[in-house]
Amino acid sequence: MNHTIIAEGHHNSPPPGRRGRGGGPNHLTRGEVLAALGGSVLFLLVQTTVVGLIPAQVLMVGIFNVLFFAHPQSRRLAVALLPFVVFEISYDWMRLYPNYRVNPIDIRGIYEAELQLFGVTAEGQTMIPGQYLQLHHAPLPDLLSGLFYLCWVPGPMALGVWLIYRGRHRDYLRFVFAFLMVNFVGFAGYYIHPAAPPWYALNYGFEPDFSTPGNVAGLIHFDRMVGIPVFQSIYVNNSNIFAAVPSLHSAYMLTATVYAVVSRRSRGLIALCAVITAGIWWTAVYSCHHYIIDVLLGIVTACIGILLFECVVLRWPAFSRFFRSYTAYIAGEQ
Repeated sequence: MNHTIIAEGHHNSPPPGRRGRGGGPNHLTRGEVLAALGGSVLFLLVQTTVVGLIPAQVLMVGIFNVLFFAHPQSRRLAVALLPFVVFEISYDWMRLYPNYRVNPIDIRGIYEAELQLFGVTAEGQTMIPGQYLQLHHAPLPDLLSGLFYLCWVPGPMALGVWLIYRGRHRDYLRFVFAFLMVNFVGFAGYYIHPAAPPWYALNYGFEPDFSTPGNVAGLIHFDRMVGIPVFQSIYVNNSNIFAAVPSLHSAYMLTATVYAVVSRRSRGLIALCAVITAGIWWTAVYSCHHYIIDVLLGIVTACIGILLFECVVLRWPAFSRFFRSYTAYIAGEQ
């Protein structure tokens, strides 16, 4: 029996409707091998030359190739998860031309707006909500805030993998492409209105300092509680601290919750997504990473991104044809 992974010559015919271009969906064609390896090498070269490569991206490429070549099912999973790879790359590439080169940074204005709209008065002093909450932080909310915030991208990815596992490939792609659209709308917001997070105003004042490193802010309490620098390791690689508006943390799990409803998942899963979403909104403010204004704009961003995808992109004939082909591929139908 021929076990080569590259389809050559003739193979046993697959079941009707399951024939692929290389002899069936379980066989790799030369084109697929070249696309996977060539795309991986090209990405590493371009990333290293243009923006700069980080270890997590090397790991990402390695995991993709292991999944792609290990088994037909893992190959389809690897291809299905590519939109999340596009998300990571697009976020990192904002380092190439930072938003503060496009428009002035808002530090004082948004701080004073938050103070006026949502200020908390205690002991004769009016503070922004995040500052007040950090002055009164406690172990339980510190723990919960860290757990909620760790779900900002893993949560949507987990929903996506679950949809794939349940065979809801079309629902998965609707969700993941809407997720991408939400990101692109949010990235546009970063460039339209660069803004500093509340921790920056509280620690550094109202003048921009581009050498300021990423800051774990109130999430430091979680790191100290668990004894592991979880969030410190994340925020040390923050590509731009002046990209706080809108809060995409607030948009991600809301998008996941919407598509948990759209795909008719169980009430328990929908409730879990909704609780995590609300927890992330609360954590964004509690940890001083975002103003309430940022969170509200993040919610608006999610709504705009979903509507743009569902009402515009998904109805574009060229994209619809691509969408159907993509769905068929990850479902093992071609």
